[in-house]
Amino acid sequence: MSTRIKANNFIFLILGLLITTTGCQMSEKITDKSAGLNGGFEVFQNGLPVNWLMYTSKTVPNSDFKIILDKSVFKEGQQSLKFEVKKCTGKAAWRSPGFTNEFFEVDKFMGEATYRISFWIKNSGTKFRITTACVKAMTGDDSLKKIIEENTEIVNWKYMEIDINIPKDYWLKMELSILEPGTFWIDDIKIDKIE
Repeated sequence: MSTRIKANNFIFLILGLLITTTGCQMSEKITDKSAGLNGGFEVFQNGLPVNWLMYTSKTVPNSDFKIILDKSVFKEGQQSLKFEVKKCTGKAAWRSPGFTNEFFEVDKFMGEATYRISFWIKNSGTKFRITTACVKAMTGDDSLKKIIEENTEIVNWKYMEIDINIPKDYWLKMELSILEPGTFWIDDIKIDKIE
């Protein structure tokens, strides 16, 4: 084995050990297949809704926020998911309060198909981004990504929906990012195949 290959292998070994020993964790997830989609956030354990990859205060750097299962403000069921954000980076995905899901607990939403993702939100002060995309193992197709990004005040529950075409061999991914401080609620996420 050449010296260069040995050096590269050593570097990858060191990087792997650093990631493992520093506890690099981008999200927290509690799984309960019996809860299915859990789009109303009714099933939770240890303060988190099950079957969602949550970007929490333990995993998001340079932030100060709480994830609350709000039993006093909800659209359906008995609670909604609430984010109280005092500080965040303004960078999307795992670098901000929020969540993501590729829906493995409900057997993925595979293409070739069109899906409608619907949900209800309220917003006080935040800038938020909701992204839907098509992904497959280790890749995605950004040309088909759909993004809703707003910083408007939403006092009463607002219904929103996104239709997205998922190509063959891809599946659906959804992500919420809170990009500015404030309070944000989401409830009653549903996914329906429409074509």
